[in-house]
Amino acid sequence: MFTPLGGVEAPADTHVFTPKGVCAKLIRYKVEGDKLTYVNFTGGCDGNLKAISALVEGMELPKIIETLEGITCGKKNTSCADQLCKALHEYMES
Repeated sequence: MFTPLGGVEAPADTHVFTPKGVCAKLIRYKVEGDKLTYVNFTGGCDGNLKAISALVEGMELPKIIETLEGITCGKKNTSCADQLCKALHEYMES
C-alpha cells in the first residue's frame, strides 16, 4: 500500500482516472483478472461513493459497465458511476 494524492491509501498498482463533469476529482481503481478489486473516489458525495465502491468491488468489469453506464446525476449528462464506467472502458481498451 502507498498513500497517493489526498492521503488515501491504495494498492501500489492502482490506476488513476480523472473524471469529467462530476464532483469527484479522481477515481483510483485496481483490476485483477476481469474483476474490480479496489475503487476509491476523491471528492463527490462521500456516502454514495463509498456505497458504490462497496457494491462493485469484486464484480466483473462488463457487469459493472452494464449496470452503471449511462446513469446521470441531477442535470448533468453523466455521474460518478458513469465516469467509473468510462475509466473501465479505457482500461479494457489499453
